[in-house]
Amino acid sequence: MTPAVRSTESSAHSLCVVTLLKRDRARQMVRAAFPRRRAHIVSAKSAAEVEEYLLKSLVDAVIIDAGAGDDAQRLVSRADEFSSVPFVLITTLLPADAPLLARAADTGVCEILVEGVDDAAARDLVSRRAFSSRFERALATPPAMLHLETPLQVAVWHSVVKRAGRPVRTDQLAKELSVSREHLSRSFAAGQAPTLKKVIDLVRVLAAAELSKNAGYDVRDVAEVLGFASSSHLSSTTQRLVGAKASSLSRLRAMDLLERFSRYATVPDSDDAEALAAGNG
Repeated sequence: MTPAVRSTESSAHSLCVVTLLKRDRARQMVRAAFPRRRAHIVSAKSAAEVEEYLLKSLVDAVIIDAGAGDDAQRLVSRADEFSSVPFVLITTLLPADAPLLARAADTGVCEILVEGVDDAAARDLVSRRAFSSRFERALATPPAMLHLETPLQVAVWHSVVKRAGRPVRTDQLAKELSVSREHLSRSFAAGQAPTLKKVIDLVRVLAAAELSKNAGYDVRDVAEVLGFASSSHLSSTTQRLVGAKASSLSRLRAMDLLERFSRYATVPDSDDAEALAAGNG
């Protein structure tokens, strides 16, 4: 069954938050924390729907209502399997919730929101731990080895990183920056900088590496979540950029990937020539 989706933001940069909320008070808390234009909210009706969505789209956070009974227990027990995706529990902090709270502490639930206490802070508490937010902070400054120094190059880097590995087209970036696609592709690769296509793919591989470290994802899942055409597409992209198999991503740190990229990125490939000829970066 496909989860019911309530979209409150069409921007490519909005957070994707999956919720399992059974009580009206919990729903009110989430609505207040994430009003229109704050997030893309996916409202699931069961733990199975949450799990299904985790394997089909890039999720920034999961919010669970402690009042969801067995479904809450099921999701809390899986938090460790998706350590890159913060699981957040909403509770009344009544004695009846104590066993679930103890379980949450043992399984990697990263935040407890107490109704009537944390309402005003809920948005910030969830947003700062969200996958996209942490990914963006970690890569806020372009790595020196990429030689991205011009204002245009830095602006493009920030826009790509904000998407946290989600696919993006050159024409989308050009529209955001109010330049032509051809100008963007050619100007981005000025100096010693790689082509735009390689930088976009690098950021996607960095995101794939982070997700690959989660026990709940295999290579096929990571490819699906990040919008690759297939696991083979992810593997070929990883091999082309960093000379490693996609199955190796779980063992490679971001610095390892960047160092490998710096060696491989200086070698032109057919994708670069085709992209520049078409103005696609």
